[in-house]
Amino acid sequence: MVLSLTIFSLNRKKMNLKSERRGIHVDQSELLCKKGCGYYGNPAWQGFCSKCWREEYHKARQKQIQEDWELAERLQREEEEAYASSQSTQGAQSLTFSKFEEKKTNEKTRKVTTVKKFFTASSRTGAKKAEIQEAKAPSPSINRQASIETDRVSKEFIEFLKTYHKPGQDIYKQCKLFLDTMNHKRDLSIEEQSECAQDFYQNVAEKLQTRWKVPPEKVEKAMDQIEKYIMTRQYKYVFCPETTDDEKKDLAVQKRIRALHWVTPQMLCVPVNEEIPEVSDMVVKAITDIIEMDSKRVPRDKLACITKCSKHIFNAIKITKNEPASADDFLPTLIYIVLKGNPPRLQSNIQYITRFCNPSRLMTGEDGYYFTNLCCAVAFIEKLDAQSLNLSQEDFDRFMTGQTSPKKQESDSFSPDVCLGVKQMYKNLDLLSQLNERQERIVSEAKKLEKDLIDWTDGITKEVQDIVEKYPLEIKPKNQALAAIDSENVENDKLPPPLQPQVYAG
Repeated sequence: MVLSLTIFSLNRKKMNLKSERRGIHVDQSELLCKKGCGYYGNPAWQGFCSKCWREEYHKARQKQIQEDWELAERLQREEEEAYASSQSTQGAQSLTFSKFEEKKTNEKTRKVTTVKKFFTASSRTGAKKAEIQEAKAPSPSINRQASIETDRVSKEFIEFLKTYHKPGQDIYKQCKLFLDTMNHKRDLSIEEQSECAQDFYQNVAEKLQTRWKVPPEKVEKAMDQIEKYIMTRQYKYVFCPETTDDEKKDLAVQKRIRALHWVTPQMLCVPVNEEIPEVSDMVVKAITDIIEMDSKRVPRDKLACITKCSKHIFNAIKITKNEPASADDFLPTLIYIVLKGNPPRLQSNIQYITRFCNPSRLMTGEDGYYFTNLCCAVAFIEKLDAQSLNLSQEDFDRFMTGQTSPKKQESDSFSPDVCLGVKQMYKNLDLLSQLNERQERIVSEAKKLEKDLIDWTDGITKEVQDIVEKYPLEIKPKNQALAAIDSENVENDKLPPPLQPQVYAG
């Protein structure tokens, strides 16, 4: 009974201390598009929503194209002036100018080419017919790479389109054409592939609404199925591609989260009491959902994991406070969940959703709200400092270097009347933290030792190869075997003649 009262009083003191701290606050206006359109923004789009970001992107691209045209025209004028004033031979001038013209034309063609050419009519009828024929026939490479999951999704997609009758057939043809086009455009950058996908979503949605007169609720269901079918097949090519630095960002975020393992809920002003079994269960479910996001292929399914995680967070806060959670309570708790779970490939998943999710989901609704908060949480973790946690710079540096832990400081600050059980509990927690740090150091040193052994083996191998190349091994023919001393060919072996018996006079 005394122990329960002591723990209760200790928790109350901590809650009072927490109320005095400056919590993590993000105004709701900061989550919206900075252009003021009313949709949710995204740090990956520099604070714009999907629609405004594409408009800004196209403006910047058109500006760049215009600048390239002006540069090309200026170079052409300079070349023409140099051509007119040059005294070199006409043949050399013609050759130089033709090379410049060819280079300038290729540059203009490369700059002017946009993603919308995937869906506009081709200037060559033969090429268009060839594309249609290729779209009708399944690509052999796609068939080879089809897995059980892609087969299942394809069957579900076909069954779903049967309910749309004629529009369903056109949708299927458009999807096959898009897949075949993307299959032949693997050399495009990931941003250009993302633009292709966004244009495709927009074009199909417009056709469903205008040409085929599909009701809005059925349009949303159709777009979900289209995204599922398209991205299940494209996942292995567009998720964390080698041409981007997504993997490098993943490792940086994971390393950052590991370095912040000492951060406590009290530092973040998290209104969650994990001593309540039901709250602890909600926290575990939230961590499981955010980790499960990496196992999904479809952007919508990854968003669903984020939404489920967020709802578990709201439930945990509601149970702890006995009142509905606010936005100021949600974001710190989400940061705490991310720090505690350390989801795999977090940045890659965020980038994948940003690039290839149906933009309407990220601009409005609860999915867009929760996703925007997750992006804010990751950005906060990357820039987290002493002021963010209401700590002095000295304490922050000591925690980051592992010299001490917050739990040890809390145990040292207990008043004398605190029971021994609570003190022992915090000592055990501090001991576990120290053991964890030692284990991390041992793992790090073991990896370093492994690298040193590999480098040493490679060095010895190289030295041996250098010696062998410098002093090659020469195999000489074997010498003729010597005959036995009792054999008849003694003279051939050039042996001295046998000794003759000598007679001595006595």
